[in-house]
Parts: sequence; structure tokens; C-alpha cells
Amino acid sequence: MSILISPLVTEKVSSLNEKGKYGFVVASSANKIDIKNAVEKMYSVNVEKVNTLKVLGKSKVRFTKGGTVSGRRPGFKKAIVTLATGEVIDFYNNV
Repeated sequence: MSILISPLVTEKVSSLNEKGKYGFVVASSANKIDIKNAVEKMYSVNVEKVNTLKVLGKSKVRFTKGGTVSGRRPGFKKAIVTLATGEVIDFYNNV
């Protein structure tokens, strides 16, 4: 099972990229040490710090002919990775 699912490419995370911080969607069972080792192996960089957080899925309500149907989108786990000074990850090099 892969630890890194996808990089986060949002406005908020892109503004953090200038400070040397990068965001990833990770497996919910992964811990900080696993995430650090996976990022260092995949991108050949030195990781100084890893912050993780779990994001709850949004609740959704659909109004249908048979009544209301309520549910929830699936949640996920995010990791904000701080790299050593001077190191950069380029997500757009293969585009």
C-alpha cells in the first residue's frame, strides 16, 4: 500500500511552498515517520518536520422524490511536510 496518495495543489498550500512546506494526501494509517521516509525516498529531499491532520468529510443532503437522503463524503488524512532550507519539490516538471 502506498503511503503518499497525491500532492495537495491548492492556493493555500501553494503559498506555503514558498516557505519550503508541501502538502500531501496520505494513507490514514500512516504515521509521521512513514510519511517522512516516503517523501525522502520519492523526491530525494531532506525532511525536517511533518505535521499531520485528519479532515472530516463534508455532510451532504439530497432532496429526492422519496424524501431526504443524508450522508457524508469520506474523510482523509493530510500531511504538511517542511523541507530543509534550500530544497524544493517540483510537481510540474513532467507536465
